[in-house]
Amino acid sequence: MNKGRSIFRDQRLLLCIVIVMLVVVVGIINPRFVRLNNIVSILQQISVLGVLTMAMSMLLISGGIDLSIGNLMTLSSVVVATVLMHDGSMFLALLAGFAVSTLGGLLNGFIIAKSRTMPLIITLGTGQMFYGVSLLIAGGSFLQFQNRLNFMRTIKLFDFLPLMVIFMLIIVLLMYILLNKTRFGRRIVAIGGNERNAYLSGIKVDLYKILTYGISGTIVAVAGLIFAARLNAITANAGAGYELDALVAAVVGGVTFEGGRGTVLGAFLGCLLIGIISNALDILGVDAYVKIVITGAIIVSAVVLSNIEKLRRRA
Repeated sequence: MNKGRSIFRDQRLLLCIVIVMLVVVVGIINPRFVRLNNIVSILQQISVLGVLTMAMSMLLISGGIDLSIGNLMTLSSVVVATVLMHDGSMFLALLAGFAVSTLGGLLNGFIIAKSRTMPLIITLGTGQMFYGVSLLIAGGSFLQFQNRLNFMRTIKLFDFLPLMVIFMLIIVLLMYILLNKTRFGRRIVAIGGNERNAYLSGIKVDLYKILTYGISGTIVAVAGLIFAARLNAITANAGAGYELDALVAAVVGGVTFEGGRGTVLGAFLGCLLIGIISNALDILGVDAYVKIVITGAIIVSAVVLSNIEKLRRRA
């Protein structure tokens, strides 16, 4: 009996049950929802958010947070677009985009580690910096990718799964391996669980914080590439709000603000649930304003349910 209860307290299992029930109900109402092309469409729609959620989840588990990733993603895309518009090679454009994003992450990590300031405040500030740099580069105008990133949509695995979805799934897999199968992952989990104990046990906390934010920046660059491929044009404020969406998806998936708790699978399922809800409401023809209310209510409910186990332990 206790084993059964512990299973149903597992956030990942609860999310799977909710997702299956939602798919079945909406599929009965409108069979178009469960067709292969719509399922692939959902995965495409969450491809950017899915990658960003992996970065946010890693940081939350390590005891950090990054509210600059939306603007950093945009900056990476703006840099790629600028290089391509000046007849640069694809390799040079991608190298520049990844370098800028990784350096932005390392900058966040360095300031947070050395100043001992709250990551929330620091990344709010650096997010504005990244936005300002994007404005300076873009000059407030649309930057075109000249269809040079179309390969992200046209190249398909098994003739139905676009490359951008493959990239998202690869990032999810790599993040799972990093957090669960490597010494680095175990150490950042330890830092998130209790930073002082981690320091006393010999872990170089500052170094691991900087590296974690640097890896996050590299992951954000992947999201920027997918984002650019989907839009085929970019402006300086295009990625605003994505950081909050990634934060919500991670929390819905069971990753907590306390650090040291959460799983990659749970975070991805949280992102998938949000994508399915959005697509289902579109399929059912729900009014756009009503959709916002329903989506918010479902997200709040999911977060409250995910917190039940913690409340029971405290009681």
